[in-house]
Amino acid sequence: MKSEQERTSSVLEGEAARALLLPGTPGEITNTLSHYYRGELGRMTSWRDRIDRTSNWAITVVAALLSVSLSTPTSHHGVLLFGMMLVTLLLIIEARRYRFFDIYRARIRQIERSYFAQILAPDAGAGREWAAVVASSLRKPRFLLSYRDAMHRRLKRNYVWMYSILFLAWCLKISTPKLQTEGMPALQAQSWTYVIDNAVLGPIPGLAVIVIVAVFYLGILCFALSPVRDQGEIGHGEAHV
Repeated sequence: MKSEQERTSSVLEGEAARALLLPGTPGEITNTLSHYYRGELGRMTSWRDRIDRTSNWAITVVAALLSVSLSTPTSHHGVLLFGMMLVTLLLIIEARRYRFFDIYRARIRQIERSYFAQILAPDAGAGREWAAVVASSLRKPRFLLSYRDAMHRRLKRNYVWMYSILFLAWCLKISTPKLQTEGMPALQAQSWTYVIDNAVLGPIPGLAVIVIVAVFYLGILCFALSPVRDQGEIGHGEAHV
C-alpha cells in the first residue's frame, strides 16, 4: 500500500500535469481565445444557416400554395388553410433553432463587445465580467430565450408577412367568383351568403371556418404586438436577426 506521502505526491503531480495543459502566458491565452472565437463563430454560422433554411422552406411553401390555389378556379381554398398550418409548423421549428443560435450569438457578442472592441478602442466604462459570463455559459449551457420569445422574434422578423399574404389570398379566394368556378355571375360576389358558402371546409360550415380563421389571426396579431420582455444582446445595437 502507498503511504500518505506518496499519495499526496501523486495528487500534486497530477495537478501539475493538468496545469501544464492550460495556457499560462498572455500570448497563449490570446491564441486560445482566438481559436475559441473562431469555433464559436462556426457554430453560430451553422445554426444561422439552419434558421435560413427553415425560412426558405416557409417562403417556398407559401409561393407554391399560392400558385396552386390562385392559378385555377377548381382548386379548393383549403389549400391556403393547409398552408397556414405548414407555416405555423415551420415557425415552431425555427423558434427551436433560434434558441440554440441565440446561445452562441450571445457568447460571440460578449467576446466582440468586451474584448476585441476594448483592444481597438478601450472604454473605461465597459464591464469586465464578460469572461465570467462566457465561462458560466460553457460550464452550464442554458437557453437565454424562452420558446415564446423565440417565436415572437421570428414572427415579427419574417413570418408575419407570410401569414398576411396567405390571409389576403384566402379572402380573395373565397370572395372572388372568377377564382371559384368558371362562369359564376359576378353579382354573387356582393352576397355574404356566397362568401360563407365558399368557405365551407368538408363537414365544417363556412361561418365556423371564417370564425376560426379570424380568431387564429387575431391571436397572431396580439402575439406579434405584445411587448418584448427581455432584449438581451439585441439591446446592444441595431443589427440583429
